[in-house]
Amino acid sequence: MTQEQLRLAESTAHTTPWKKFGPYLTERQWGTVREDYSPDGNAWDYVTHDMARSLAYRWGEEGLGGISDDRQLLCFAVSLWNGKDEVLKERLFGLTNGQGNHGEDVKELYYYLDSTPTHSYMRMLYKYPQQRFPYRKLVKENARRGRQEAEYELLDTGVFNKSRYFDVFIEYAKAGPDDVLAQITVHNRGPKAASVQVLPQLWFRNTWSWGYNPARPSLREQAPGTVLVEHAELGSYHFYCDEAPQLLFCENETNGPRLYNLPAEGRHFKDGINDYVVDGNTEAINTEQQGTKVAALYTLSVPSGQSRSVRLRLCQPPCEQPFADFDQVFATRKQEADEFYDCLQENLPPDPDARNVQRQAFAGMLWSKQFYYYDVSQWMNGDPSVLTPPPERRKGRNRQWSHLHNEDIISMPDKWEYPWYAAWDLAFHCIPLAMVDAEFAKQQLRVLTKDWYMHPNGQLPAYEWNFSDVNPPVHAWATWRVYKMDKKLCNNQGDTVFLESVFHKLALNFTWWVNRKDKSERNIFEGGFLGLDNIGVFDRSAPLPTGGFIEQSDGTSWMAMFALNMMRMALELARTNPVYQDMASKFFEHFLHIADAMTRGGDGLFNLWDEEDGFYYDVLHTPDEERTKLKVRSIVGLIPLFAVEVLDQELLDAMPEFTARARWVLDHRPHLAQLVARWEEPGKGARHLLGLLRRSRLKKLLQRMLDETEFLSEYGIRAMSRYHLEHPYVFSTDEDDFVVQYVPGEAESSMFGGNSNWRGPIWFPINYLIIESLQRFHFYYDSKFEIEYPTGSGTMLTLQEVAIALAGRLTKLLLKDENGRRPAFGHNELLQTDPHFRDYLLFHEYFHGDTGYGLGASHQTGWTGLIVRLLQLRGTE
Repeated sequence: MTQEQLRLAESTAHTTPWKKFGPYLTERQWGTVREDYSPDGNAWDYVTHDMARSLAYRWGEEGLGGISDDRQLLCFAVSLWNGKDEVLKERLFGLTNGQGNHGEDVKELYYYLDSTPTHSYMRMLYKYPQQRFPYRKLVKENARRGRQEAEYELLDTGVFNKSRYFDVFIEYAKAGPDDVLAQITVHNRGPKAASVQVLPQLWFRNTWSWGYNPARPSLREQAPGTVLVEHAELGSYHFYCDEAPQLLFCENETNGPRLYNLPAEGRHFKDGINDYVVDGNTEAINTEQQGTKVAALYTLSVPSGQSRSVRLRLCQPPCEQPFADFDQVFATRKQEADEFYDCLQENLPPDPDARNVQRQAFAGMLWSKQFYYYDVSQWMNGDPSVLTPPPERRKGRNRQWSHLHNEDIISMPDKWEYPWYAAWDLAFHCIPLAMVDAEFAKQQLRVLTKDWYMHPNGQLPAYEWNFSDVNPPVHAWATWRVYKMDKKLCNNQGDTVFLESVFHKLALNFTWWVNRKDKSERNIFEGGFLGLDNIGVFDRSAPLPTGGFIEQSDGTSWMAMFALNMMRMALELARTNPVYQDMASKFFEHFLHIADAMTRGGDGLFNLWDEEDGFYYDVLHTPDEERTKLKVRSIVGLIPLFAVEVLDQELLDAMPEFTARARWVLDHRPHLAQLVARWEEPGKGARHLLGLLRRSRLKKLLQRMLDETEFLSEYGIRAMSRYHLEHPYVFSTDEDDFVVQYVPGEAESSMFGGNSNWRGPIWFPINYLIIESLQRFHFYYDSKFEIEYPTGSGTMLTLQEVAIALAGRLTKLLLKDENGRRPAFGHNELLQTDPHFRDYLLFHEYFHGDTGYGLGASHQTGWTGLIVRLLQLRGTE
């Protein structure tokens, strides 16, 4: 085992808390639901970027390249000042949803470059302009641009021309679980010498102002360059700053005079360090050298092409020579990180670029952990001392979730644009996370099913803007996949305690879906937008302009997949407890009924499958009992592929009760047996296939999906067929025409805020499930099933070969081509060719359906982090 693997084992065994400190700060606490105490629920305007430096947060802390303990009591982050900006660079800047012409968007350049799963070594890069940061220009120009125009990005402003910027590398290395070393290295990439002030900051999250526990922790100067850290729960720490810089103290408390015209009362507020450095206000800091927030002030003059470094150490016991072994600890942890990833990548092709992409993807996944704290009951009722919510809150957002109390380290989609968990995002995150830290992946899947997360009615919380919204039910799929990955890593010893605990809660969730989302009790499901924002003709989370409801092809298919996942988990648990055979039978039969409904509309009168088109569609069911197929060729019609499972005869022989019941159902309900992939005809190795798609339908669907004039892009499967570029789908009502057209890039509609688009771009999670489903079908059919790839090419491939080819197309998005260019970087020559840009990766939310250009949230490594698995599959070509 590598040293990092040993640390992971110690962490899992709870013998050494190696994960106590990690990158658990968010990148944006302002503009979040948690901090919103407005009457109208407008979170973006209640706490703005401009207010953030002056407002003590209630629920969490943010910082640039920061870390905290796992309860976020003590926080550390980096701030910078180039001598020209109007404020310290303490937090990342971006546009709110209303300011951006394509929704909210961070307007900074930063990269996560490395991290081990215990965070024993971490490295990130922030690119800081030497000129004045163009805050107003970014806001003004994006406001001027319409939805048909591209976003105006930081690189477009010219502040990086002639390389007039600093590369600021932020690194951490742990000498022990309570001994964290930090190094900040500033490279001057510009043509002339330039100065920058580097201010590493240490502070306590404000836990004393809300009327529960008034005990105030303290930071105070103990010696030149040394801060004594005292907290009633954390204990005592020492913060050492190399070269004994000036220490600036203030309090992590709201600046009432600035924000609310309150009396100053002689206090030193949260923005005191900013006001001292930027405005020269000597009264803003505490000259008694104590407080709850401190910064070490370093002024670095950096010659052109050279670098300067700052060294710091936070440790629990006092250290006489804190920097004597500093360089050695860093060198050792870097080497151990290399050894860990060399071991992980031993089966990856010897392609340095592919290895770099995979390692940075892992870094993005691991850096995107966040301490997420939100108690809805307290948020609704307010705190004893302050923050009395308006009465409108009783009828507003999340009022049905008063039981919810979240206070955990959770994997975020993107810590700036989406600094809150989303149920289906989290499920996808756990697949790549399980490759480096299976225990953390399992913990993530467990936590969403805990009583203080999951609603008493069985619903999983969607995301903080509306916990009652509905994400696709992929939690069972992720649980089963992570279980199998972990079992393989543990010499075929599965963690059935984990599997069983999640299974029971998901059985409740399955029941919630059946009771709440099958309006007509016909096994045809709705579900609303299901995370796909603008993909439909209508806003699927709002009342329909026609009245009635939509019978969703995707909602119903997700439920078929859910049933199969639950059946497979029950069969695994039945290996040691035969009682679970009954549960497996229950989900097997429910799958069959859903499959029947997909084919015959649940009442035998209508069909979600269109035989003429060879495709599945949503169906509009109006109050007058009219049904209309909404003939939009989108991934809504491809999701039936995901409901597939293969059972081998050996497993069935070990499950006599389940097998007997299955045979009885198929013998006595022949209409069910005929409407799914053949059960009685064993495939390779006496395997049996359960799926929504029989062979003939599978071929028809794949012919469309693999057609380059429809779904197949050079870089993966598009979310919508390119057919709709020249042939928009139009649905007319008496009042309006609703048009759906292929849009390969940013959204052109404002549906769901318009910050993401499902009408043409390439999305990793859907592509990943397509690839996995093709592999499952191949596991059954083997070489007996071949399909033309691409459609019309004359080249016949097995489904496994198609899966590998699709993985190759997706990984091409981020890998260098034969000319050294990455499609995700588009036509930006700086990103494509500059040695200080070209090998730093961004893992975007989605990608242009024709060009592969990266779009949406720029740091959504979350589900785009699935590339780490696809790189391995690509290597089997």
